[in-house]
This record gives sequence, structure tokens and C-alpha cells, in this order.
Amino acid sequence: MQEFESINNGYNSVFIPNRLTIGLVVPIEEYANSTTPLMLRHLERVKLAEQLGYKAVWVRDVPMHVPTFGDAGQTYDPFVYLGYLAAQTTQITLGIASIALPLHHPLHVAKSAATLDQLTHGRFIMGVASGDRYEEYPGMNIDYASRGASFRDAYQYIRNATLDYPIMDKNMHGVMDGNLDILPKPYGTKIPILITGHSQQSTEWVAANGDGWMYYPRNLYMQSHNISEWRALVLKDQNIDKPFLQPLYVDLQEDDDYKPVGIHLGIRTGMHYLVEYLSQLQSIGVNHVAINLRFNTANIEKTLEKLSKNLLEKFHDS
Repeated sequence: MQEFESINNGYNSVFIPNRLTIGLVVPIEEYANSTTPLMLRHLERVKLAEQLGYKAVWVRDVPMHVPTFGDAGQTYDPFVYLGYLAAQTTQITLGIASIALPLHHPLHVAKSAATLDQLTHGRFIMGVASGDRYEEYPGMNIDYASRGASFRDAYQYIRNATLDYPIMDKNMHGVMDGNLDILPKPYGTKIPILITGHSQQSTEWVAANGDGWMYYPRNLYMQSHNISEWRALVLKDQNIDKPFLQPLYVDLQEDDDYKPVGIHLGIRTGMHYLVEYLSQLQSIGVNHVAINLRFNTANIEKTLEKLSKNLLEKFHDS
């Protein structure tokens, strides 16, 4: 069995070769009929998720609310918010899915990420993306068409920031000559960075550079093809495997035998099919699923407890 790289406590806990683990997308609440959540009992629900044994909670980077996009995320700044959650939790991994790198200076991203990693004793994972909400770019006077190149340079800047007194030239975000340092350094060997989608890059680039790949829900055949193609590229030039993860919107029904119905990026279903479906995802190489309860019609606390009882015992303890 090909092993994953050991990076930090969060990465090592969430990603296990040939296994699937379960996390949650924050906000952990239903807001199907609104673009903006109320952030109801958000801290209590994150604490409950940790108590029940979920591996991770994931927040999103939404710099500007674009109503046509349809989702404002958790509304809070992701780094500030995860700092708050870090002080209120002790075990659960804290992830960002994902920072839109072209919309942030990578120095600030690198410093914030390393700070979170240090303060959580390595419970932090960072997803990165090129950004897909066009309206945000003119609002920040940033060129949308060059976001692919900006993403690559920002990614390299963040990687170099973990080195002592880094030297960087020919980087559109800044040049450093080795006389300045960026502190703090990560708690682990580096910040675990997951690439979201293709981020305007080739699959070869994603396989070579990311510490894992975060992709969108697809039918099982397509997802299996995506994972197989990407993993072949990973193992072609590297002696370690890398994890694959995806989100999944779930509307869990009280009737365990409820037949599955497709919803936006997920399913409305009973527990029996959900267990079967996640088992199929595990079989094609998915290592982590971040469940999003935005469309869930049942009581959130009861849903968390039911998912924990039926999924975590099966997938985490098997």
C-alpha cells in the first residue's frame, strides 16, 4: 500500500490510504432558501462535531458576496474565524476550502496559514483555488484573465515562505533576496496545500504540486476516471500517494430506506443508500468527504448524531 506523506497532525488524521473519512462544511445549518446563512449555533455545532468524532470542519473563502453565485459561505473571514474555532476546540482538523489565491497577497496567506498551524499544533489544512466569481476581480482591481499565472506565482510564494530567508525572483507578487524572513514557520513539515479543481492549471501540474486534490462531486464513473488519471500522474514521478477529497450536499431523510434523489452537488436520501454510496466513493479512491447540510430539512443536531452513529463507526472505526 502506497503511503501518504506525513505533514502535520490534521493532514495525517484526515487522510488515510484506502480509507474514507467524514468531515463537515461550515456553516452547519440549513439555508436552502437564502444565499446567506444566519450562523445559528455555529460554535456549539462545531464543538458537537468534534465531540461526535468528525475528522474536520471546512470553511470557505468568499471575499465578496455575489448574490448571483448563490452562496455567501460562512460570511466570516476564514482565517479570523478558524482562529476563533481553534481556541474553542482541541482535536478536530480545521480546513479552508479554498483560498482564492489571486485575490490575496500570498505573504498574508502564508503568514496566516503558518500562524493557524502553529496555534492549533498542526490541525490546519489549506485548500487553494484560482477563484470563479468574476465579479470579485474588478472590485479589487485584479485582472481575471491572468488569474492562472497569478495562482501559480502565489502558490510558489507560499511554498518558499516556509524556507528560512527565502530567495524569490521573477514572481509577480514580490522579489526577496534572502535578507528578509517570513514568520512563523509551520508547525509541521509544511502547510498542507490541496488544489481545488484545476485552478487554471493542467492535471500534471496539480499532481506534481499539490499535497492532495479537492474536486467537485461527479457520477461514480467520471470520478473514478478523474482519480485514476490523477493518481497515475502522482505516482509516475513521486514515491508517495496523495489524497483525494470532495464535498457532498446531503439532505438526510428520516426514512432510512428513502430512495436517492439528486440535488445540487449531492443527494436527498435515507441512511441505507448514503452508506452504500460512501462505500462506493471509498472503493474508487475518495479519502475524505466534507458533508454540507445547507439543504438538510431535518433537525441539524439530530442529523449530526445520526450521521455519526451510522457513518463514523463504519468508516472511521473499521
